Amino acid sequence: MKRHSAILFSALLFCLSGSNMTAQENPKVDFRVEARGDAQLETIGSDIIAGNTGFRGKQLNLRLNGNINDSWSYVYRQRMGKPNDDASYFDAVDHLNLTYTTGAWSFTGGKQTVAVGGYEYDRAPIDFYFGSEYWYNMACYQWGVNAKYSLGTESNDALMLQVVQSSFRDVNPSMLSYNLMWTGSYGWLDILHSVNMLEYQPGKFVNFIALGHQFNMGDFKLQLDWMNRADINDFGFNDFSVMADLSWSASDKLNVFGKYSYDVNKDNMADYCVLSGTELSRVGAGVEYFPIEDSRDIRLHANYSYAWGTNSNLAGGTVFDTQSFLSLGVTWRMSILKR
Repeated sequence: MKRHSAILFSALLFCLSGSNMTAQENPKVDFRVEARGDAQLETIGSDIIAGNTGFRGKQLNLRLNGNINDSWSYVYRQRMGKPNDDASYFDAVDHLNLTYTTGAWSFTGGKQTVAVGGYEYDRAPIDFYFGSEYWYNMACYQWGVNAKYSLGTESNDALMLQVVQSSFRDVNPSMLSYNLMWTGSYGWLDILHSVNMLEYQPGKFVNFIALGHQFNMGDFKLQLDWMNRADINDFGFNDFSVMADLSWSASDKLNVFGKYSYDVNKDNMADYCVLSGTELSRVGAGVEYFPIEDSRDIRLHANYSYAWGTNSNLAGGTVFDTQSFLSLGVTWRMSILKR
């Protein structure tokens, strides 16, 4: 706690001292703290899961984004409430990277999101209520580099090539992931597509093909993801996840959503996210309310989900048969400095 307080205080001093810089030296700084707390109830069958029931502090994030000049920018986000020790201090850091932009190219180095497609995967933890078994077991923030090229089309098409630590680096910290992502926006359709090669054992790779689609239909939005996972030596379609999220913006203050996910792995031993022998479905719905006019700095939410099927990951799994989850909570974002 003392270490976290020192980091927060140092970052605050940095931002406040920067207020004396000229706009040309530092044209944009955004420093904020985000927090979320929930009251929740989890049951499996008729049994209450005491360890995940009651009042919970869900997220406490420190965020700092800025531009050094027209070419250089930086991002820092740390989950202050995430436990860590001296050996794994940076596990609490989601983003800590520096980007250089020149023309249509940008180059980033540091800790960043592993470039895997899909809209469920892309959602920040503070905005996430319940999801697929795959989401909970994918270590998505890793150290590495990427190069991104903007094609300059009306659809804002961009290609990113990324090399980062493997999401399965706990097996061997030297293992890598090679990722190619394509993003674009076509009016009623946005896409997040990727092809990924992740080392799961030294010299052995599992292949991801992730196809994320967002259909924009007035006040309605449908996010539909398909994630296929396969051993590179035995490519097949027996290990995949499907996620569908339909939301309705009833007004500027009210958002209603329903969600379904399906995870299955019949016999792919190379997949460490959804273990072989797993077949799970999860369905749920929720509502978000923003009480302040023309602002989303405060958000109230309520949601419920139910899951059924088989999860072979008894040691580290998250979604289980006959699991119910109810959550009520509030999220607030506190702007410390923005200019």
